[in-house]
Amino acid sequence: MLRRVPLHGMNDRRQRIHELVLALVALQGDLDLLAGDGPGLPAGDPGNWIERNRRVVQRYQSLVRSAVTLDALVDQELGGGGGLSDPAPRF
Repeated sequence: MLRRVPLHGMNDRRQRIHELVLALVALQGDLDLLAGDGPGLPAGDPGNWIERNRRVVQRYQSLVRSAVTLDALVDQELGGGGGLSDPAPRF
């Protein structure tokens, strides 16, 4: 069985999750980036800016959670053991 060499020392599970996140991001139509605090700061209430960034972060977090869940389900189907009981890697 062929095994991939982990990127920059990542273990296999973390690399799979990384690839799943990238695939999920690629499937998204348009993902917003965090608004910075530079001259491009949207005019208006700073609370709106913070709230928008919070929503953007939550969207990315949901993609990561989806990737972790998909990886655990695939691992379970392939008989890899662990599954959802394995601790999620920290990014």
